[in-house]
Amino acid sequence: MQKIIILDFGSQTTQLIGRRVREMDTFCEILPYDKFPHGDPDVIGVILSGSPLSVYAPDAFHPDLSGILGRYPVLGICYGAQYLSWSHGGKVEPVGTREYGRAALKVLEPDCPLFKGFEPDSQVWMSHGDSITAIPEGWRKVASTSSVQYAAFECRRGASDDGAPAWGVQFHPEVYHTLQGKLLLENFVVDICGSRREWTSDSFIESTVAQLRGQLGSDKVVLGLSGGVDSSVAAVLLNKAIGANLICIFVDHGLLRKNEFRDVMRDYEGLGLNVIGVDASERFYRDLAGVSDPEQKRKIIGGDFIKVFDEEASQLKEVKWLAQGTIYPDRIESMNITGKAIKSHHNVGGLPKTMQLQLCEPLKWLFKDEVRAVGRRLGIPEHLIGRHPFPGPGLAVRIIGDVTPEKVRILQEADAIFINALREWKLYDSIWQAGVILLQDRSVGVMGDERTFESAVALRAVTSVDAMTADWADLPYPFLQKVSNDIINQVRGVNRVCYDISSKPPATIEWE
Repeated sequence: MQKIIILDFGSQTTQLIGRRVREMDTFCEILPYDKFPHGDPDVIGVILSGSPLSVYAPDAFHPDLSGILGRYPVLGICYGAQYLSWSHGGKVEPVGTREYGRAALKVLEPDCPLFKGFEPDSQVWMSHGDSITAIPEGWRKVASTSSVQYAAFECRRGASDDGAPAWGVQFHPEVYHTLQGKLLLENFVVDICGSRREWTSDSFIESTVAQLRGQLGSDKVVLGLSGGVDSSVAAVLLNKAIGANLICIFVDHGLLRKNEFRDVMRDYEGLGLNVIGVDASERFYRDLAGVSDPEQKRKIIGGDFIKVFDEEASQLKEVKWLAQGTIYPDRIESMNITGKAIKSHHNVGGLPKTMQLQLCEPLKWLFKDEVRAVGRRLGIPEHLIGRHPFPGPGLAVRIIGDVTPEKVRILQEADAIFINALREWKLYDSIWQAGVILLQDRSVGVMGDERTFESAVALRAVTSVDAMTADWADLPYPFLQKVSNDIINQVRGVNRVCYDISSKPPATIEWE
């Protein structure tokens, strides 16, 4: 299958480049800057990402592009553009102030295929501390802004210049603030690289089911379900491939939302999955008793989950494979691309060494939005596919301080009121993630002419595209008023409701 290779120099938006390419029904692979797959016949083009580094810094990434330039169409973005120019004799220098934000782009060469269809003064998004002050001799400037002379340029490598074309752009076409960024990437991926746009949900399902049947044969597979989108789609995909040879385990750690274990088990039965439900809540509550530190809570929950799953899986006979709902961002963020991984994931390298099972990850090439699209094509109900992300440790990280069954009860009741209200008011689908936080401190209140001293909760709802950044959701005041009244009136132990209006950054989506 045709593919675009994205060489990652450590940019925070590299994943976003990948998602934009996938939106064009084109497969792409994100690789470390120095791991280009020379000899891969499926490669049709290359994109060089941005980076937090300066090209002239001693620790900057300087890969050899001689086997790429001229052979494949190349697009350098921000650092990628700077490196193209600097490595061929151009100049890159620090600017007096960081160039960050919107700018109006003037395309100087109307015949440039990269900017086909661009409007005059099209808005682009800049984010860099260095600027290209000179491009190599013979190269062509194709676009500028009022403050960036070389906002885009065309690379010309020799007199004949009959090799594959290459461009550099100083702005970021992958972000939404670049209004015609998708058009630029489409011009590159489809028109210049020649993508046949074969990467679709249907093609993925067909090829993956065939691959799974060949990989697994008649072997039995065990899969840990969480009730979330990724593991649910992985389960249905595997069930389509191997049927009864798939055995799913759903562990209730006692920290799920109200009635979630019962409801999700019912959903899975309706999907025809073979699911073993395990109530391990007492074990988790016991091990969490008196623990307030967020990281320690996460470690206890993660460790107990693996132990419970391992105990259940060891009782199954003739199981040879462990399936996981690992998705592409999990693997990208766990890769040591620039000497430092973004974060570790329990689905990536978090299994006990004693578990002697082969690993099967049917969703390992998909982004979250692609997982949802595949799930819809598989006929999974929308209330499962459209579910908000939910933290693996569950409500434990939405309880500030130690975890007790009583605190979980309070939070489950308050959370159910909030989430159900979002659905009733038709707000749920416009929110990326929502939940209630149980605060550690209690507050004074007056109820029925009597003084109360009870818990306070905070409502949290954000909008986002990929969770890398998030804005607090501007929910209607009448909605917030009703939710506040319902929680205080219906949840014993709560006398105050707040609404969190912090965005990410500087805050995070979850509180712990």
